[in-house]
Amino acid sequence: MFLAEVVGNVWATRKHAGLKNRRLLLVRPIEPLSGAPLGDAQLALDGGVQSGPGDVVLVLDEGGSARSILKDETAPVRAVVCGVVDRVASGAGARKYA
Repeated sequence: MFLAEVVGNVWATRKHAGLKNRRLLLVRPIEPLSGAPLGDAQLALDGGVQSGPGDVVLVLDEGGSARSILKDETAPVRAVVCGVVDRVASGAGARKYA
């Protein structure tokens, strides 16, 4: 799992049947306390949390678990957004996102 910022939506004219009625998002991993980008953006499926551009989200990046969240063992998915992050806290400090 990792924290990411949703940086955009992705549209597809054709989708696998397992992705029908699911939102495709472009997410960029971030450092939890500073919010600094940690890498390139990647594709993730919204797992029903209604996230969108500008949201900081928790991304599950493992295919079997992602399919389990979607309740579809045949879905061709690796990364799924499983939560919207309001706040991050650790021994080093805290940061409020929402």
